[in-house]
Amino acid sequence: MPLSRRTFLGGAASLRGAVAQPAEIIDVHTHFYDPSRPQGVPWPSKSDSLLYRTVLPRHFQALTQRLGVTGTVVVEASPWLEDNQWILDLAKENPVIVGLVGNLTPGAPEFRQNLTRFHKNRLFRGIRFGADALAGGGQFLDDMKFLADADLALDAGGGPTNAPHLLRLTDRIPALRIVINHLPGERPAEDPIGEFAQRPNIYAKVSAVLRHDGDRIPTDLNFYRESLDRLWSVFGADRLVYGSNWPVSDLFGSYELVLKVVREYFAEKGAVASQKFFRGNSLAAYKWTRGS
Repeated sequence: MPLSRRTFLGGAASLRGAVAQPAEIIDVHTHFYDPSRPQGVPWPSKSDSLLYRTVLPRHFQALTQRLGVTGTVVVEASPWLEDNQWILDLAKENPVIVGLVGNLTPGAPEFRQNLTRFHKNRLFRGIRFGADALAGGGQFLDDMKFLADADLALDAGGGPTNAPHLLRLTDRIPALRIVINHLPGERPAEDPIGEFAQRPNIYAKVSAVLRHDGDRIPTDLNFYRESLDRLWSVFGADRLVYGSNWPVSDLFGSYELVLKVVREYFAEKGAVASQKFFRGNSLAAYKWTRGS
């Protein structure tokens, strides 16, 4: 029986959508924690009715497996040293964890000892720390060189006040890979992010796309297109990586909505750009491998 025009067009649209989907999605920004532990958790606080709950890999997989997400790089939000080990231990039974960005403070006397300890596990792929430390010199810069020599990445906030410090780091330590967190976010009118265009070792983590429009969260890609275009113009196809910021992203919308918006945007950029965004660029930024 011949296809109607509507059936044909619908089938063609479905085929285009299927072709544009990435074969594998690696989410490079999640948080796992368990407030029921005897020691509790330093974050989130008990007053946070949405986030203060047990959040483990099994919950992540139940939420994302049907969406094509096959792995995650966990970013440690806890400043407690042993919580880095807690995630590494969690990964032994949860291969969905392909990497950990630990929470360590460069410039502290024990930094190199702790970095060496955790880096023995190949899942340990970098560090994050409080933004205040970025302004440091002396020992801080020496420790950043130590980090780069270990072939590990730095996760850093991308706010306007951090930009000069990140540029200084790449000037002093060109080999240091930096992943700027939570872009695009709310950007100021005079945004220094364009300064990163010529810094090949600075990547942008697209983990803060959804935002309020009055009292609602828009679901239409066109609402977010301008901010995503801005990132594309600066970082291009090779330095943008996907992160959900789950479960914090629940404050704005479902995981499915977070993924939908960026999936639609990168589908328009073509299959190669989409594959890079959802997997390939995370390999370049973090050099993760499966298994501990």
